[in-house]
Parts: sequence; C-alpha cells; structure tokens
Amino acid sequence: MKSRIAAAAVAVQLLGIGAAAAADRALVGDPQAGAAKAGLCAACHGPTGNSENPEWPSLAGQHHEYLVEQLQLLKSGVRVAPAMNPMAATLSPQDMADVASHFEQQTLVGLEADPALWQAGQKLYRGGDAARAIPACIGCHGPNGRGNGPARWPQIRGQQPGYVAAQLKNDAARSRYAAVAGQPAPPAGAEIMSDIAGRMSNADITAVAAYLQGLR
Repeated sequence: MKSRIAAAAVAVQLLGIGAAAAADRALVGDPQAGAAKAGLCAACHGPTGNSENPEWPSLAGQHHEYLVEQLQLLKSGVRVAPAMNPMAATLSPQDMADVASHFEQQTLVGLEADPALWQAGQKLYRGGDAARAIPACIGCHGPNGRGNGPARWPQIRGQQPGYVAAQLKNDAARSRYAAVAGQPAPPAGAEIMSDIAGRMSNADITAVAAYLQGLR
C-alpha cells in the first residue's frame, strides 16, 4: 500500500511538470506593473497579499506559474469561484503575468497554528494514511509547504484555514473545476486531488488546515 501511495505521488508530480511544459514560453510579468493592477485584489487578499479573512487566500509568495494558471482557469470558467470569475474575466494574459509576478515577490507573513489540531494535521501532512490510501501532502507540496512552481503545485504554508478547508471540500465534491466547452481541461492533478480529498474526513481536513496555517 505504501509503495502505491508513493508511486501515485510521483505520478502526480510528473503530470504537473508535463502540463507545465509551456510555462517556459509564458509571458514575462512586470511586478511593478502588477502592483498597480492589483489594487482591487487588496480588498480581499490584503495590500501585500496577506489575507486577514479566513475564507480568502493569502497570495503573498505564491508561485507566479500557479497564479497565472489559476487566473486563466477562472477567466474561462473552468475553475468555479463565483466571486473571482468576473474579476478574472477582465484580465488580459499580460495582466495575469504582471499581477502574478507582483504577488510572488510579496512576503508571506503566516499565521499561528491551532494548538488543539496542528499535531493531527502534521501527522497527515507528513505521513499520510496508508490504510485509507491518503498520500502525504509533503510529497507534492514539500516539507515546508512551499510547493513547486514549475510543476504548478501551489504554496500552501501560512494559508488561511477556512480557505484550505473549503478548497479540499470542493475537491472532494469535484466542484472546484468544471468541464467547459471550448476551454482547456482542468489541471492534470485536479482529479487526483479530488480522489485524495474524497478519502479525508471533515476532521482530517480541519486538522490539515490548522497545521498549514502555522507552517513556515
């Protein structure tokens, strides 16, 4: 069982890297231009990309490759987020590259882990649960939750717990992404994340989210 989980984690990484092969040809973002364009983003994500609302994600330090990908998916409607879909719809490819570069250069402040939950979350994040075929999150997101930019695996450290929990539940329900006619398919890892999240209980999700909010 452990070998199958490890193999799945490797497969996820290879899928992500393959899907990101076009990243080398992506537009180069201008962080200064992005700062000017990100004014509306500050209302929810904070002026430096550090959200103060547990339901909205912090974007500071996030990989620009991942941010551009998600903005593209939000604009096309492939990623389902009613508050963000109309915001992304107004952005050009250059706007996305600029805004992503701006947020990538911001410093993530981070949060404090919930003392009652972080140990259970750490156990699942670092070791997974072989009995339930839940791979360790560390396999793709790294020991410090920094993710992998070229593979488009997001940074998840210091993230708002409400947002993390909501996204994992959306993954489990297979409602985070949708098939849209004429648009690219959801990211390669979306189905795999749905499978993983679908094996997690609500208690698992809450504990992992609590651990991540304090991860540096």
